[in-house]
Amino acid sequence: MAKQSAPSGPHWIDAWSRDIARDVTAENLQRLFTHDTRDAYRFFARGLDEERIAQEVWWRRALLRSRQVVALIGVLKLYRQWGRVDLPFGTPFFHIAVFAPQWADGTLALLVSILLINLLLLLEVADRLSLKGELEVAREIQLAMLPTGTYTANDAEICGVTRPANTVGGDFYDVLPLVGDPDGRIIVTIGDVAGKGSPAALLMALLLAVLRTLVDERLEARALMERLNTQICRHTPGSRFITLFYGVYTPSTGGLTYVNAGQNPPLLRRADGTVERLGATGVALGMFEASTYQSMDTHVGHGDMLLMYSDGITEAENPSGLPFEESGLEGFVSAHAGDTPAALAPAILRAVEVYANASRFTDDLTVLILKRS
Repeated sequence: MAKQSAPSGPHWIDAWSRDIARDVTAENLQRLFTHDTRDAYRFFARGLDEERIAQEVWWRRALLRSRQVVALIGVLKLYRQWGRVDLPFGTPFFHIAVFAPQWADGTLALLVSILLINLLLLLEVADRLSLKGELEVAREIQLAMLPTGTYTANDAEICGVTRPANTVGGDFYDVLPLVGDPDGRIIVTIGDVAGKGSPAALLMALLLAVLRTLVDERLEARALMERLNTQICRHTPGSRFITLFYGVYTPSTGGLTYVNAGQNPPLLRRADGTVERLGATGVALGMFEASTYQSMDTHVGHGDMLLMYSDGITEAENPSGLPFEESGLEGFVSAHAGDTPAALAPAILRAVEVYANASRFTDDLTVLILKRS
């Protein structure tokens, strides 16, 4: 196959012009200089508060004013003198002379280019801030999808918290009572979508919707996970996968049937202080459509605590690069074993924040706790 050569001459100019103006239409230009410019000006001008600036400390006030001073100095350095300036009047052959300041050649073009560049930057920033506002609304919707407060069933209390690394995140948890179930069983589940931000949040919403639909069909844990994996494989990109712990808890007996699809092993802390790990019983969801899963049975006794968490907890690093790890989580839980789930879950997030010496993390943080009193 012959190698195509780059266009040359007028053809190259035509191709370059088409690329530059490909998305430029009369409608877009009209919107840019009417609607978008006006909205951007209102957006940035709403923060102009001279009284607030006057109340700032001297060095912040100086920085706020220095931008104007630097710009003024730059313009003055281009000034040459006052003199006679000929301006075209009507035709190229007729001029009028005015006495006006004279500037270095190209000053007007320079100022116009600076104004246009700043205008485009302001419009771009305003657009991104508008998107940030939409993400804040998405965050509220996402958090509203998750249960809040403490769920009580007989002598068991269940409570979870999550903190996305970005505005929205891919971690999730759920507490679903099986309505009409003779044993009053409760679904407790926690998961983590690979990645962060908006893509992970969209997949998280999809997973919760499919999961809650399958729960209503009263499928057993193993069969539900296999059906859920099939749906995830069919409706998500091949590069995405989801780890999930799914447990069915019986409050009257303390029995727990679970399937762990690649999620961090939950810690089952016994009343005597020993810890058991509920390891994986299958691969993460979305990897192979034909994946099978095994269900396991255990028992949550009086005084026992089931701690489910995402990898953001144990992988959070301190300034020296050392992760929090399971050992740090176990030690903190042992020191606060008498706390209720509602007090312990947010306390774990605060402990990780203190350990990492940061208020922002590279991964989402999620904890779900079930404890029998």
